[in-house]
Amino acid sequence: MHRQQTREVRIGDKVIGGGNPILIQSMCNTKTEDVKATVDQILELEDAGCDIIRVAIPTMEAAKAVSEIKKLIHIPLVGDIHFDYRLALEAMENGIDKIRINPGNIGSEDRVRMVIEKAKECKIPIRVGVNSGSLEKTYLEKYGKVTAEGIVESAMAKVHMLETMDFEDIVISIKSSDVMMSIKAHELLAKESKYPLHVGITEAGSVYAGNMKSAIGLGNILYQGIGDTIRVSLTDRPVEEIRSAKLILKTLGLRKGGVEMVSCPTCGRTEIDLIGLAKKVEELVSHYDYDIKVAVMGCVVNGPGEAREADFGIAGGKGEGLIFRKGEILRKCPEQELLVELKKELDGLA
Repeated sequence: MHRQQTREVRIGDKVIGGGNPILIQSMCNTKTEDVKATVDQILELEDAGCDIIRVAIPTMEAAKAVSEIKKLIHIPLVGDIHFDYRLALEAMENGIDKIRINPGNIGSEDRVRMVIEKAKECKIPIRVGVNSGSLEKTYLEKYGKVTAEGIVESAMAKVHMLETMDFEDIVISIKSSDVMMSIKAHELLAKESKYPLHVGITEAGSVYAGNMKSAIGLGNILYQGIGDTIRVSLTDRPVEEIRSAKLILKTLGLRKGGVEMVSCPTCGRTEIDLIGLAKKVEELVSHYDYDIKVAVMGCVVNGPGEAREADFGIAGGKGEGLIFRKGEILRKCPEQELLVELKKELDGLA
C-alpha cells in the first residue's frame, strides 16, 4: 500500500502513515539505565534532526528509567524489548511512547495478550519486528532458506495475532542485511498490509558501506511510495544515522529544509586543500536548516559559473579563493578566511 493510504499511527506527539511526512529514527547506544548519558545522546540527536528515538530495555532498571528520560527530552521514546513481557508492561507504566516487540519471543499467548491489553489501555502503539537473521524455523523449512516471502509471512502472522486481540495500532518492520531481499520484501508487504512501515537495511555496516547499502535499499523502497518512517543503521555514532537519513530523504525530494552541499571532484588544476575544505563546509552547513544549496569548487576560473545554481559557494585558488552567490562573485579572500566568510553569508540569512 502506498504511504498515502497506510493507517495513521500516533507515537507521542508525532504521527506516521496516511501520507504524513516520513520521520527519521535512530537508536541510542548508551545503557538506558544511565539516564544522563542517554539523555545527552538524545539531545544531540534531536539537534541533528532525529524525530523518534529508540532505547534498549533489557532490564527492569532500564524500564523504570523511562520516566526520568522522558522528562528531559522532546521527541517520542520507543522501547526495544525482547523475551520478557514484564519489561514491556513496566516501560508502558513509565510513559514509553511505543514499544518494539517480536510477539514470537515474548512468551505464551497469554503474555502477549497482557502486553496488548496494557498497550490499548495506555494508547501505545506496537512495532512488530521481523529480522531475517532470526526468521522462524517454520518459514526456513517452507522456503528452504531465508527469503523475502518468508519474512513477509512471518510479519503478517504476528500482525494477525495482534488483530485477533482487537489491536490495530501497529507499525511493521521487516529487515534484512541483504539489500535486494529487503527491497523485494517491502514490495510484497506493501501489497498485503495497511499498516505504516518502518524501513531500514539492518546490519548495514560502517559509515561508508552502510551508507551505500542504505542509499540503494532505502532509496529504491521509498521511491516506490513505500515506507512511513526510516532508520539508517550504521556501525558508528547514532548522529551519523540522522545525517544520512536526512540526505536520502532530501535527495528523493521527500523532505525540505537543511542545506544541500555540492562539491566538485579534485583534478590537476586544484591548488587548494579541496577535500579538507569540503569536509569543513559540510560540518558548517549541518548546523543550518535553510533550504538552500552551497557549492565548494576547486577552481576560481570555472567554479562560480559551473555552480551558478548554488545559492552560495566557495571557489578555491592558490592561497586564496572566492565567495560567490548564484554564480556572481561577492569577494576574494585569503584561503584561511574562506570558511569564516561563508559563515557570514549564511548567518545573514537568519
